[in-house]
Amino acid sequence: MEFITGKHLPRRTFIRGAGAAIALPFLDAMVPAGRPWRDPTRLVGTTRLVCIEESMGSAGSNRWGDSQHLFSPEQVGRDFEIAPTSQLASLQEFQDYMTIISDTDCRMAEAYNADEIGGDHDRSTGVFLTQSHPKQTQGSDFFLGTSIDQLHAQRFGRDTALPSLELCLEGIDRGGGCAYNYHCAYTTSLAWASPNQPLPAIREPRVVFERLFGSGDSPEDRAARRRTDRSMIDWVASEVARLRRELGAVDRLALDEYVTHIREIERRIELVEARNSSGEEREMPEAPSGVPDDWEEHIRLMFDLQVLALQSDLTRVITFKTGFDQSNRSHPQSGTNKGVHGASHHGNVPADILDFNKINTYRTSQLGYFLAKMRDTMDGEASLLEKTAIVWGSPMADPNLHDHRRCPLIVMGHANGALEGGLHLRAPVGTPMANVFVDLMQRLGHDEIDSFGDSTGKFDLSFPGGVRSGGA
Repeated sequence: MEFITGKHLPRRTFIRGAGAAIALPFLDAMVPAGRPWRDPTRLVGTTRLVCIEESMGSAGSNRWGDSQHLFSPEQVGRDFEIAPTSQLASLQEFQDYMTIISDTDCRMAEAYNADEIGGDHDRSTGVFLTQSHPKQTQGSDFFLGTSIDQLHAQRFGRDTALPSLELCLEGIDRGGGCAYNYHCAYTTSLAWASPNQPLPAIREPRVVFERLFGSGDSPEDRAARRRTDRSMIDWVASEVARLRRELGAVDRLALDEYVTHIREIERRIELVEARNSSGEEREMPEAPSGVPDDWEEHIRLMFDLQVLALQSDLTRVITFKTGFDQSNRSHPQSGTNKGVHGASHHGNVPADILDFNKINTYRTSQLGYFLAKMRDTMDGEASLLEKTAIVWGSPMADPNLHDHRRCPLIVMGHANGALEGGLHLRAPVGTPMANVFVDLMQRLGHDEIDSFGDSTGKFDLSFPGGVRSGGA
């Protein structure tokens, strides 16, 4: 379909105003006349990649926890059932979009020598998406590897305003040196543009919002604009009205819903800032005023911003770190008041493993919020969930042992048909997680990648699944 005026609307259309630049979602008017929706040339490089790290492993990676199916389903293949006690129980409605991979290893996060023993928390995050072993140093000579998200961004992110977007929920206020003689970049950065170029993550929703929709003004100008009590949308209202007059009915409705969603998220950010600046005692006084004290409120805001970033095609690559290693934040909504790190050291006591599983289950339930938003957000003829590959996992397995073997890993979404979903695959003993990433990256268009990190081949993400090209 086209404009009602007969003009074609370019995909990279922005609505601009004073200090604002609003990228549009995909509209019918953006499809050139005579070109089908499902033109294969449109799909080349358009598959989004979102990588989410859960830093402290899973109760289901413990031997007893695995016997109770706290993460991995009992059945392998298509006809698997997620146990009611599994941390994945809240994701059952998305089973057709899920490829669960059990028992792969992140051995690059293990200690290579005596000096590295005990430093698992200080190197694991950097290992997750690079599958490389970090150089032990607190100096500027840190060295790791290039992460899969950045390989995708470097290949396919050049067509978007932001080649990639790096986000997190918790920060650490330290300089270069963390514990066990490791640079803090290994602890804080999931995304590595090169072995010596870690990318910092954004924690504050306001900063993400301004990155997506702000336009070129200084921090002082942005602060002054916020003091006017006007929404970002107010600054582009006349341009929105002009565009609406040129669109067909379906596109007008889509534009209205999109603009309303932006305004609603901006309002939620403003409420957080007002509450945290009111002078009332905060639960997290050390956090910036723009960071919600409530973890669930924070993660949902960040997920909503990710959906907007993908829907507007401002970026096709996102990394999201949902907590820092050794965080002892508690989640009373989970059914236990224990802190995450304390609960992770469960001593192999079944009752304590189940407490840790309660925390796992609660935190994983927020992933369901994101998947629902992705499923319900259309991008042309299909949902964002159909067009995206979402990697969720941990470089830690059983955190009680600081173990990195049999780590939890899921790949979600259909990635423009590159992923089947609806599968549980169990890897042979000793299979590197890197083998999964080799197959995934090839499915996403990286035909040149035949090895990655410590891979020994590739692990097939289709049914019946398993080892190909070199074995495990």
